[in-house]
Amino acid sequence: MSKRKYLVLGMTALLSLTALFGCSDEEGGTTSGDKVELKVMLTPQWKGVLDATEEGADYDSFFNHAAEKFEAEHENVDITVEVVAGEQRDELLNVNLNGGTPPDIFFESVFAMGDYAHRGALVPINDIVDEDAKADIDQSYWESVTFGDDIYFYPFSHNPGTFTYNADMFKAAGLDQYIGEENEIKTWSLQEFEEILKALKQKLPSTQYANANAMGMYALNNQGDTWNLAYMRMFGNEFFDNDGNIILDDADGVKAAEWMNNVYKSGYTNPGAESVSSNDVNALFQNQQLAISFTNPVLFNNAKADMDNGKMAQFDMRLANIPSDSGDPLSFTYVTGAAVFDTKDEERIALSKEFVKFISTDEELVKSSKNSIPVRNSVAEQYKSENPLFEAYAQNSQYIFNFTGNVPGYSQLRQVLYPELQAMFTGQITPADAVKNYQEKGNNVISEAKTDSVIFNK
Repeated sequence: MSKRKYLVLGMTALLSLTALFGCSDEEGGTTSGDKVELKVMLTPQWKGVLDATEEGADYDSFFNHAAEKFEAEHENVDITVEVVAGEQRDELLNVNLNGGTPPDIFFESVFAMGDYAHRGALVPINDIVDEDAKADIDQSYWESVTFGDDIYFYPFSHNPGTFTYNADMFKAAGLDQYIGEENEIKTWSLQEFEEILKALKQKLPSTQYANANAMGMYALNNQGDTWNLAYMRMFGNEFFDNDGNIILDDADGVKAAEWMNNVYKSGYTNPGAESVSSNDVNALFQNQQLAISFTNPVLFNNAKADMDNGKMAQFDMRLANIPSDSGDPLSFTYVTGAAVFDTKDEERIALSKEFVKFISTDEELVKSSKNSIPVRNSVAEQYKSENPLFEAYAQNSQYIFNFTGNVPGYSQLRQVLYPELQAMFTGQITPADAVKNYQEKGNNVISEAKTDSVIFNK
């Protein structure tokens, strides 16, 4: 059994990965007693196996437990687990790839790893996905992990983005009718949402909520950009075409940018959006300076915990969907799952796929997805009494759009939108110009990335 430790790797600690085959026979083959070493890497996801309250719970606990179970069934396999700081992930992986020593498996959010599929660094895993899994996991999650014709990540859990709102502030502004249930993700029509923003601006008592605003708006950098990307789809624009090109520059896209600009210029949001970050907006909401903000389950649960331990003032915090002109809400999510790197070693790849399938389908192990939001309907159903919001998130899956479009160069594409929003909010360009500029610059990024994409050059 290998000794596994929790490691946050620095560049100097990154070691070459090789399969250790021990003694070989005269033909160069592997003898039956040889160990095959697999390395699993992940960024911090959750602590513990099933719960963070477990003794000794850490970010590697789940994978160490899974490795022990897998090794018990595969005596020739030795699995090492390493946790990598998120900000070091790409640099470390690029060093590994350039040196020909990638990890065997990486567990991470798909949006952060999609470019590795385009670069040909990952292998497809279609062969380990069966019909039972496809039936238990909604199609929207499979679309998030499919690049071209192939599946590259096995969906395990997800972290959906929604609005959060201060129900106490709603009540103070006479908006009781728009408040959803405690365990509901409330859906408002776009007209209702605009009425809510107007009422919050006009009727929120300044004596109780001094200098508060209705809604958060930010454009300092690329962080939290997925909510801005959702707003750009509010009037029906599809954003990407079937060839992975941005198609935002039409009447619907321009109308969405105009809506964002009008909401900002009307004073419904915090001032200075061009120099405000998503972290700033989150802090404003937690300090009850905003009635509506962005959230995901991690942020939402952390805020609730801070209320419970006295780090944050208590208030009634609930969830809502991002509205759209059609009436159907807009929802997106960060799907997390395991991918298999192309180590050029068929035996390691085969065993890596087998381990990925094991952690993604084992009846006990998939329960750990409750530490985030389960992608499996069966797990959500099993634990809905423990977390009633699981059912609400499961029902919301029908509204999920794939915010990355699984296009090549998405990490670089994230640098393109916020400068145009900054220029729009400061009046340097019109909303129509912002949309036009973003599409032109964004498609240049995608076009360049396509030339190196194995997905687009099959």
